[in-house]
Amino acid sequence: MEGPCSECGGQVRRKVISQEFEREGIRIKISGFKAWACTRCGEIYFEPGAADRLVQAANSLFALALAGNQHKGKVMAQVS
Repeated sequence: MEGPCSECGGQVRRKVISQEFEREGIRIKISGFKAWACTRCGEIYFEPGAADRLVQAANSLFALALAGNQHKGKVMAQVS
């Protein structure tokens, strides 16, 4: 990503982050993926297509937890 943060003008750097989602009382956390993040305000920017892949992964985890009723309120996944 080129340029400063569009929210605050801070410096944007590539880093490994985690993202949490919640649906129907189930919370999932996907961690270990790379994105761009502002060092000042924390705004996150994704490479083209990465946000769509993240949403697909989250939807798959929600479907798995709901289908098998295998959750106790929280599901986590680590990206390698």
